[in-house]
Amino acid sequence: MSPLTTINSDYMPTFRAKKHSPIRLYVAIAFLIIINIAIVIGCVVIKQYRFSSFCKEDFTLYIGRNYTAASILSQISQDDTLSLRKTDRLRHLFATKGFNEPARTGAYRITTDMSALEVYELLTVGNHSPVRVTFNNLRTVEDFASSMARQLLPEKEEFLALLRDDAYCQEKGFTPATIPAMLLPDSYEVYWNTSADRLLDRMAREYDYYWDDTRRQKAKSIGLTPIEVATLASIVEEETNVADEMPVVAGLYINRLRKRIPLQADPTIKFAVGDFMLKRILTKHLDVESPYNTYKHYGLPPGPIRIASKRAIESVLNYKRHNYLYMCAKEDLSGRHNFASTLSEHNRNAARYHKALNKLRIMK
Repeated sequence: MSPLTTINSDYMPTFRAKKHSPIRLYVAIAFLIIINIAIVIGCVVIKQYRFSSFCKEDFTLYIGRNYTAASILSQISQDDTLSLRKTDRLRHLFATKGFNEPARTGAYRITTDMSALEVYELLTVGNHSPVRVTFNNLRTVEDFASSMARQLLPEKEEFLALLRDDAYCQEKGFTPATIPAMLLPDSYEVYWNTSADRLLDRMAREYDYYWDDTRRQKAKSIGLTPIEVATLASIVEEETNVADEMPVVAGLYINRLRKRIPLQADPTIKFAVGDFMLKRILTKHLDVESPYNTYKHYGLPPGPIRIASKRAIESVLNYKRHNYLYMCAKEDLSGRHNFASTLSEHNRNAARYHKALNKLRIMK
């Protein structure tokens, strides 16, 4: 037999399976389980922060001056549309991802399709939304300033400081007495944190837009400037809140202006004495010394006695032509008026009205 084919039975290699420690196996399995749990938890967390809705209803979050993460969370936690758990998610994001303080002022619109993470990013970037402000049926600039302070970030005093400043009013083409004419009641979309001067700049632009060539030409044809139209409109609006009477009342005062008869408008007396609640104008009221006393001084007063509505302004620009020179509240106290072309007719109307007041014991 060839040596190459000779097999040495004493040399046979053996192969033994390597034994693994049961402990190591258990550790490996546990490790895999932990990883899977972590992945699941991570997915849940991501879903909660990125996809889970932050609120049940849309709401607006207002962030004022020097607000911090804590004050923002405090405001949110008071909202009934949110659960404490969802507030905690935002608190966790503030803590882990950071937040620049103080926060950027503004009104932030939070919608139902936003997650906690999206709310955090919205606040961090400072992407605030405009708000709608509305003012109407206001008399004085103090009323306007109070209304704006309730709806916007600036304080009442910030508005009043400008509206009472001679230089500022002159820059806009007005005086402190005539500046109410610039304020046109309506709804406007502005940013909640807009400054007082920027808000009034907006009012000036709206005034220029409203007083286009057509309206200015109408005012000119009457013999009035836009400010004078607003002044007369303010008297008309204090005389009546009945829409179909406004153009009649406007025509009456235009007749008196053209005939150079004092306006003798009771609302100007109320303005002069500082009491719009007066029911009866007495002799002592007529004697008050004021440029707004249209019983003593011919023509229009120095400025509007209230912030006139657009409806009142239009009633002057489109006044009704007639021969009336006098008006008196109706004796039924309905808020409507009796109009007259002669003094004798007016005196009869006034007698019936005063009789009604006496019957109700309204003496002032």
